[in-house]
Amino acid sequence: MDALPSHQELTEELKCLRRLGFPRLRHCSRDGLRAAAVAAGFCVDADDELEGIEELLGAAVRRLGGGELRDADDCDPLARAAAHSFGLFAYRRGVAASDRRKAAAGVYGVSTERFRKSQEREVLDGLASAVLALARSGRPAAPGDARSVATGDTPPGAPGSGRSDPRTAVRTLLAGPVPGDVRAMGDPRAMGDPRPGPSGVPVAAQDLRAGPSGPRPAHGDPRPRPSGLRATPGAPRPLPAASRPVPGRVTVRLAPIERIRDIDILVSSENVYLEMSKTFRPTVSGVLRRAAAERSDGEVVDDVLARELAVWLHAHRRTGLAVRPGTVVPTSAGALSRQGVRRVYHAAVATPVDHGSRYHVAPGTVTEAVRQSFELARAERKTLALPLTSICFPLLGAGRGGLPAADAAAHLLGAVREELRRDPSWSVLLVTRRREYVDLLRDANSGP
Repeated sequence: MDALPSHQELTEELKCLRRLGFPRLRHCSRDGLRAAAVAAGFCVDADDELEGIEELLGAAVRRLGGGELRDADDCDPLARAAAHSFGLFAYRRGVAASDRRKAAAGVYGVSTERFRKSQEREVLDGLASAVLALARSGRPAAPGDARSVATGDTPPGAPGSGRSDPRTAVRTLLAGPVPGDVRAMGDPRAMGDPRPGPSGVPVAAQDLRAGPSGPRPAHGDPRPRPSGLRATPGAPRPLPAASRPVPGRVTVRLAPIERIRDIDILVSSENVYLEMSKTFRPTVSGVLRRAAAERSDGEVVDDVLARELAVWLHAHRRTGLAVRPGTVVPTSAGALSRQGVRRVYHAAVATPVDHGSRYHVAPGTVTEAVRQSFELARAERKTLALPLTSICFPLLGAGRGGLPAADAAAHLLGAVREELRRDPSWSVLLVTRRREYVDLLRDANSGP
């Protein structure tokens, strides 16, 4: 599948499906949904197309809800309304469209007509975004790689066919060893000194050698570059994939966070209003927003991270309102998924002061953001069935947040150490653009 459907195409198809219902799915226009289901690994061909589309929408609704979907007041209203709209709750699959809309309107406590003109549009928009996020994060390969090599007459997925079953490819990608991982390379030295620091948590410093164009990895990337991906003119190139951090290990890397690849989760520092920085600003929020945006001929056609944050704020009735400092909100990775990133977590750590001219970050907020990041990641492992094992943090609060870098490093690494003691299955990458911050992070690891 060379291209995914547009957000608008999916929205139009979802409107038709909402009206006709799943029992009449075969009578709906579904080219975009079919493409997304194939890309996400829910189906292969026409034989399982209808079932795959239904499974895809079920997964998308669960993604909106951030967990197991229940028709209860403590569940996300956008996800509940989507489930009612399409009859995804048990024994509701064949309910008439008018009754499904009435049930969805009841989630918001409005009339069906008010719902049709307002909230229903948001439901369809959010569901289309979730479908695209699943398709992007679940795509087993890019055009030109093993999935699209020369084929013969043998059915796809059969032995010797030259084509692989996309569902098998997805399982292999999500469950198998990652090229460049020390477990795949068999070289324990690739991660640096394996001895733990005084704190008991090993910290490996890597990628600190500078070349003509800035920091470069200590080890090359053994992964062949997909021939079907073309870099956007003017966009920063992803760093070659040095060996991934190993479980229970903290790795410090001198690199721009937007160029990190093959790390499951990137954490972005946000203000408590969850309003991302402008794309032209050199903040962590700004560079990740720019890197994750989908483009066509250089123009941004989907500001993925900002759009999904806006959907979350509206669904939780927090638009224009501050969230509690330390709150962490997940989004898809947008275009960063092509670098092997699965999720972006937005940590609300900075509180505007002096009418927004500067920010304040309390040290305890950094600790809370780290704790919530791991808690959210563990939840998404189960609810979204994502094989999340690695997470990357910038030095939260040390930029415009005004927190002294040494304090930020101490609280960040202290919270990370505590989480690794609780669950050593995670590998952690700490990134910074500033060489002096690398020394601060090392010093913080030597603390009590």
